[in-house]
Amino acid sequence: MGTTPRDARETTLRLCSRTRRLTRPGEAFDPWALRWEACADPRPDAADLTPADACAALHRASPVRALPVGVIGPKVATDRQVETAAALGAHLARMGLQLLCGGKNGVMEAVCRGNLEAGGRPIGLVPDEEWDAANPFVAVPIATGIGPARNVLIARASFALVAVGGGYGTLSEISFGLHFDRLVLALEDAPAVDGAIRCADLEEVCNRLARRFLSLDGV
Repeated sequence: MGTTPRDARETTLRLCSRTRRLTRPGEAFDPWALRWEACADPRPDAADLTPADACAALHRASPVRALPVGVIGPKVATDRQVETAAALGAHLARMGLQLLCGGKNGVMEAVCRGNLEAGGRPIGLVPDEEWDAANPFVAVPIATGIGPARNVLIARASFALVAVGGGYGTLSEISFGLHFDRLVLALEDAPAVDGAIRCADLEEVCNRLARRFLSLDGV
């Protein structure tokens, strides 16, 4: 396993039509335990997939543990941030990744709208005491009643965070995410914090999310 070059192992991701599992040389991905396991089966006769396409194919093929991506950003967003957040939400739905956000307005509403319209079921962890404080595009509203302290829960519950712009609230979530050793990606004019990765576009965001979800970062 250690003798296979990094590029070869990452670019030979394939979906086996017989087992409905994602494979790479010598291994198959367990979609519930979310880890690679040794596999002696021959390689499937299928096309190689990028990490993002592999993530989408895996979610279409079999039940997958829904570990969430946290999307964070300002309640009062610019037109550009709204557009980017809506597109991000749609990309997450198409990749099969679960969206988690603060469930309120601005970037949170835009990402939920894009996600829901693309077939996702966005979760909103709202700071209020009742579920109906969530924006109208949240499919699963969870009322925490703990105010801004819910930012900690979003950072802790997510395997990765994507910041689309933001102010002090977003800065706190970025900081909590880095404290919890989460992957933190930044778009638009998100606060600059050491450890957060500024991405050029949504394609880079999706690729990095897929690599982290599929445990390819250490390949």
